[in-house]
Amino acid sequence: MARSSHALADDGRVWIVDPVDWAPALDRVAALGEPAAVIQLLDRHKRDSALIAARLGVPHLTVPEAITDSPFELVRLTHRRWWDEVALWWPARRTLVVPEAVGTVEAFTLGAEQAGVHAGLRLTPPRQLSDFSPEHLLVGHGPALHDDAAPALAAAVDRSRRDIPLLLRRLPGLIRGARG
Repeated sequence: MARSSHALADDGRVWIVDPVDWAPALDRVAALGEPAAVIQLLDRHKRDSALIAARLGVPHLTVPEAITDSPFELVRLTHRRWWDEVALWWPARRTLVVPEAVGTVEAFTLGAEQAGVHAGLRLTPPRQLSDFSPEHLLVGHGPALHDDAAPALAAAVDRSRRDIPLLLRRLPGLIRGARG
């Protein structure tokens, strides 16, 4: 499944979200400013977060409750033994980062919309995301949405349960595609 990482730059500082160790991306991060922290928003999205944080000499924040001295707010999405996830909201930029609960790849959207809720959360979608109207939606799986992000997010949460029959019909093809 496609993985997405993000760098959020503000006032000369950069927060790196769920990164993978890929030199061209890290070079772009360095050009944005001084790294402030590596943020892991989902317990199992370890990726290369610890390695990159150590290399840069910055904190590695794993599913934090807050990020001090930053422009961000955190929103708890799930807190279960097998799924601990927070979303990051940047009010000044109307940017929402959702690592797993919402994605833009076909496994989430089922080919029907711009964004969709993770199959594991379809019965209990993250309704707290309905409180946000982002201009930019950054996800952990798939490309970011910069046009119509708010309506795409609202539709994803709203149709989460309604799309379960579609998910069940498409599941064999999604599994085959994942193996390919």
